[in-house]
Amino acid sequence: MRVGELASRTGVSPRLLRYYDNQGLLATERSTTGQRLFEASAVEQVRSIRLLLGAGLPTRVIAELLECIHEPGRLEPCAVPTLIEHLQAYDERIASLLSTRTALQGLIDSSTPQQ
Repeated sequence: MRVGELASRTGVSPRLLRYYDNQGLLATERSTTGQRLFEASAVEQVRSIRLLLGAGLPTRVIAELLECIHEPGRLEPCAVPTLIEHLQAYDERIASLLSTRTALQGLIDSSTPQQ
């Protein structure tokens, strides 16, 4: 199928689909006129990419994890170490942001006139 049909089936813009192709996330062939051609399986592949992007994973990590998806919406155990690593990184960022928030709130509180 062509990029327009894949976009129609997935709700993802042709521009993003071309980006996924350029990032190595989607396998494509080229027609004799140079157009991208996708297999029917690309629909589920795009859904998997969107799911992983929604979890905050960068495309370079998604490229590694796509081989751990054999059923739609389900990751195989091979993905778990990478997911744990990213979860820990997010936990560290959240802790840092909470610390910053506490410090800012303290500055605000100390600047408010006491009544």
